[in-house]
Amino acid sequence: MCGISGILNHHDNPDAESIVRAMNGALRHRGPDAEGCFRDADVALGHRRLAVIDVAGGNQPITNENGEVVVVLNGEIYNYRELRAVLEERGHKFKTETDAEVVVHLYEELGSGCVAMLDGMFAFAVYNSRTRRTLLARDRFGKKPLLYFMTGDTLVFASEFSALKQHPAMPRQLDPDAVSDYLSFLCVPGPNTIYRNVRRLAPAHQLELRFNDGTISIRSYWHLDYSLKQDLPFREAAVELRRLLEKAVEKRLMSDVPVGTFLSGGVDSTIITGLAAKLGGTPIPAFTIGFENPRYDERDAARFATAAIAKFSGKELIHREKVVDPCDFALLEELLRHFGEPFADASMLPTALLSKFAREEITVALSGDGADEVFSGYDRYVAMRCAYRADLLPRILRKPLCRLAAAALPDCGERSFSGRLRRLMLVFSSPTGRRYFNLLDRAGQSFKQKLFGERLAAAAKRDSNEVFESVRWELSSSNRVERLSELDLRTYLPNDILPKVDICSMAASLEVRSPFLDRELVEFAAKLPESYKLSGGNRKYILKEACSDLLPQELSHRAKRGFGVPIADWLRDAWKSQAETVLFESPLCRDGYFREEAVRALWREHQAGWRDRSYLLWGLLIFALFLGNENR
Repeated sequence: MCGISGILNHHDNPDAESIVRAMNGALRHRGPDAEGCFRDADVALGHRRLAVIDVAGGNQPITNENGEVVVVLNGEIYNYRELRAVLEERGHKFKTETDAEVVVHLYEELGSGCVAMLDGMFAFAVYNSRTRRTLLARDRFGKKPLLYFMTGDTLVFASEFSALKQHPAMPRQLDPDAVSDYLSFLCVPGPNTIYRNVRRLAPAHQLELRFNDGTISIRSYWHLDYSLKQDLPFREAAVELRRLLEKAVEKRLMSDVPVGTFLSGGVDSTIITGLAAKLGGTPIPAFTIGFENPRYDERDAARFATAAIAKFSGKELIHREKVVDPCDFALLEELLRHFGEPFADASMLPTALLSKFAREEITVALSGDGADEVFSGYDRYVAMRCAYRADLLPRILRKPLCRLAAAALPDCGERSFSGRLRRLMLVFSSPTGRRYFNLLDRAGQSFKQKLFGERLAAAAKRDSNEVFESVRWELSSSNRVERLSELDLRTYLPNDILPKVDICSMAASLEVRSPFLDRELVEFAAKLPESYKLSGGNRKYILKEACSDLLPQELSHRAKRGFGVPIADWLRDAWKSQAETVLFESPLCRDGYFREEAVRALWREHQAGWRDRSYLLWGLLIFALFLGNENR
């Protein structure tokens, strides 16, 4: 796991190498073990290394035998041994044992077609000095980040904003539409960023720059197809799923440094930890973070899971746990500097703390990320299925009845039963094509218009549902609920879940791997009928059945908790003073981004307990901290 950066087509700029070295310096947390730089007339490439495979000999950049082809890679290639064997048979000579070197020689054989052969999580740049071409690529699900911008015909790329900002031409103009989308989703959906002219390379995409004519081409190299269903009986499908899952875990245990797991006590992390404990050659440590607030504390569940895992694996599980309550406000500011743009998924706080805690003992951690998207695990899928059934009512009756029901329910916070039911009633009253967006939208268009100041006036009419609409026409499934899973794999997963885990873990120099996002496993799951994944109200049905020997009934049927954080409470007590200062003494309102009277109204409502405004206030607080960092 590493950090990469580069300047392509720099026209022999004498400052190119020094800029890349500064970019390298900004990425030191991603790779504290080594750094390297490559420079010629076309490119300057930088690399920071976290040593995981071939600790002694795997430093980058890495070249082929004659030095014509060079690569900088962030991530892991899980099938590198198989690829290496084939390449050696074809006469390629390897000088290291690292997985990154495979990319160099595979590129020699296949050119840009090499990307489709790679199984792993990665972002890389490979340069050929003979053909004068550079290829950038990103893994299928977006595990590893890759940002870039153009300045003239020069392309600058890096793993994080902190590195991009070392280049003097880095665009700093904020994109009002991105701010609008951020307020809806609490993150900026890719391929856009908060900056108008900075982009993310989309997951499963590659970018090729030809220096001879200055042309750039971007294309997808893989697409998950839900339309190719496999006629397989449920029990046979469960057996095959278990085989693929064990194979995915075994791949991700590959390491020359200590490996452990994240364990929340939920279904996903218990399965991954249990299989890792059984398949690993040495005892696997599992790490749990907890809160004193019992509504958010997962320690009891994790302890219960630990006992079940020990019984299943026949091995004692090393279980570590740590309590944090409340989180240090300084951690929030530190994290935002790593994100480099507004990001308001509050679970980033425990994720960062868990990563720091785990890094005291291990360098690689396995997580349960991706299972909810792949196996229909979110409560909202059940809710949306109910919403579709509401269509049996005539719209002339459905809309007023649902709105009356919502109005009759108290607004006790989104984690409360009444709060969730109230929100669902409002969603049921929405037009069919907007329901899922309305369920996820944290602000609402009318509310944004009240909040936005003069600097965001251009985004006042921005419909953030366009984020979904831009993807919806590409969806391959005909099943309504399955389309939601597919949509989340294309949006929520790469925009929120994966960046959160990558940034928070790499801030602690920890590599996190996700067996549920194994390509072969995901492709198999896509071929299964939706009824295998969501059966009645039983979410992730086939996954639970495939791992029934590991999962106790109490755990299998436990309500999903998620990685929640008591933000609503912290804004009223532990963080009240600091949050109030940041909100009303920062550029947030002073510089015309948001209307102070509207923000103060939200603050008063929340502090008085009239309404839970924590999501919006949290989003605004994060944006205010971001603006403060920008002005430093």
